[in-house]
Amino acid sequence: MPSPVAVVLSLTEEAREQLESLIRAGSTPQAFAFRAQVVLRAADPDCPPNLQIAAELGCNRHTVALWRGRYVRQGLAGLQDAPRPGRPRSFSPLGTC
Repeated sequence: MPSPVAVVLSLTEEAREQLESLIRAGSTPQAFAFRAQVVLRAADPDCPPNLQIAAELGCNRHTVALWRGRYVRQGLAGLQDAPRPGRPRSFSPLGTC
């Protein structure tokens, strides 16, 4: 079974700078910074495949494909956590109702 071709990703200079600043910021959540790293690496001029990016960043190739695709479709907003399915919490995280 042939592997699908990765989505070609090109970034404007402004988008690249924005992603790099998010990675450097100490207040950026680690999951979001990791996703930004995936996107930046995918947009490099050597056009690395998902498998290579996954090996470099220590994750699964499906993870790379997910974030690469969501960035192409939704932009920076696509790197945010998606809403979770199911019933919302009915208790307070602080232990008070």
